[in-house]
Amino acid sequence: MIQSAITVSLVEEARGGPFVYWNGLEDAFDRAAKLGFDAVEIFAPGPDAVSQAELKSLTERTGLKVAAVGTGAGMVKHGLSLTDVDASKRKAARDFVRSMIDFGGPVGAPAIIGSMQGRWGGDLSLDGALDYLAEALDELGPHAATYNVPLIYEPLNRYETNLIRTVDEGVKFLKRLKTDNIKLLADLFHMNIEEANVADALRQGGDAIGHIHFVDSNRQAAGLGHTDFAPIIEALRSIGYDGYLCAEAFPLPDSDTAAQKTIEAFKSLLA
Repeated sequence: MIQSAITVSLVEEARGGPFVYWNGLEDAFDRAAKLGFDAVEIFAPGPDAVSQAELKSLTERTGLKVAAVGTGAGMVKHGLSLTDVDASKRKAARDFVRSMIDFGGPVGAPAIIGSMQGRWGGDLSLDGALDYLAEALDELGPHAATYNVPLIYEPLNRYETNLIRTVDEGVKFLKRLKTDNIKLLADLFHMNIEEANVADALRQGGDAIGHIHFVDSNRQAAGLGHTDFAPIIEALRSIGYDGYLCAEAFPLPDSDTAAQKTIEAFKSLLA
């Protein structure tokens, strides 16, 4: 069954970014639970930002789950990339992702690799960058499997990466990996830029799709842009998708309105 989720950022350096809630984890869990969401996706500065005891207490008190945890703070705060030409920095990036897998794993939440995938250019070729990325995923995917969760990899739009930008490119990349514990994050905002047809791309992605960022064409809450969500939901049902639709959206016009619009759209589309 497809479930709803909403994002919260605990990373001050990312303020102004596309996360709905910004006022702490307890506030996010309480507001999301009141609106009827199923889970919260957490963008944290690191694995020590929230204790496992606090996380467990919040999930038990509200009945919400943790949909996923982001790793982008490794880039935002520390400038780390899995495709850095410096081997020591690549190792630091892998170590950071590993620590976030260890943060989310105990509560059943997979880690997401988005901005930490980096870019190619200068002394680094595309093939070289993809080799570094494959090396990282082949190391980290099996580690995520120890918690019985996948590692989530996110194709990004052309303005954020020059590595893998479409679902089809993502599926082809997964086939070269040794690990089978990597799933794709299909972000509807990025797909609106890169895909000729979002619904068709999701169908072609099939069981490689492991997480959805549920957001409109303008990165606002669903219903505040021009995306036609009906064929997207139909495509997800056709591939048997049973993960989360998670709002990684700007808090516009404010957090509460963005959250309310998201849950209204989710309930209407999934009715």
